[in-house]
Amino acid sequence: MKLRSRPQSAFSGVGFTTTEAEAVVNHPVRRRIVMVLMLLGNVGVATVIATLLLSFLRTSQTGNWSRNLILLTGGLVALWLAAASSWVDRVISRWVAKALRRWSALDVRDYVGLLHLSGEYAVLELQIQEGDWLADKHLAELKLPDEGVLVLGVQRPDSTYIGAPIGATKVCPGDVMVVYGPIARLAELDERRHGRTGAQAHQAAVAEQEERIEEQQAMDPAADEAPGH
Repeated sequence: MKLRSRPQSAFSGVGFTTTEAEAVVNHPVRRRIVMVLMLLGNVGVATVIATLLLSFLRTSQTGNWSRNLILLTGGLVALWLAAASSWVDRVISRWVAKALRRWSALDVRDYVGLLHLSGEYAVLELQIQEGDWLADKHLAELKLPDEGVLVLGVQRPDSTYIGAPIGATKVCPGDVMVVYGPIARLAELDERRHGRTGAQAHQAAVAEQEERIEEQQAMDPAADEAPGH
C-alpha cells in the first residue's frame, strides 16, 4: 500500500495538504496508520528536543555557549532534514507495508484511489422501492450507462448478490443496487419515480451525459481516435 499523504508528513505532524487530509480522514486504514505514525513522531520529536535542551542547559553552566548552540542548531537541522527526506519516506513506507502484512488482517487495497472516488464521483447503494423508476425493469431497459451510471452489483432481499450484472438482470422492489457515478446524478436517480416524469428525467440525464462526454473529448483529443468515435 502507498499512502497518498507522505509518511514523513504524518511522522512530523506537518506538511499535509487539504486533499491529503481528506484522503486520510475518509479512509479507515489510512486513519489508523497515520495515527500511529503521528504518535510515534510526536514522542520521538519531543524526546529529541527535550534531550537537546537538557544537554544545552546542563553544559551551559560550564560557559561553553558556542559549542552548545552548535549542537542544538545541528540537532534541529537534522530533524528538519529527516522530515523532508525522500529516503526517510521510502523507509517508513516499506516498514508500514511489512508491518501490515505481518501483524494485521486489514484489507489495505485502496478502493478510493482505484475508483477515483473524489470530487463528484462516488459508489452508493440505492434501495429499490415500489413506485421507483428503477423498479420492475431490466438493466438493458434502464440504459443507465447512457446517464453515466454504472451498476456494479445487485443485492437481493434473500442475500443473493449479483456481481457485474448483465442487461437481462431485472431490478425488483426490495433489491439494493450498488452503483457508481456522479453524486448528483445518483441522488436524483434515487428519488426518481415511475411514469412520464421519470421518463423525462431519464432523457434529461442522457442529454446531460452527452454534453459531459463532449467536454471530456474536448479536453482529451486522443479520445477521438478510439474505435467507435
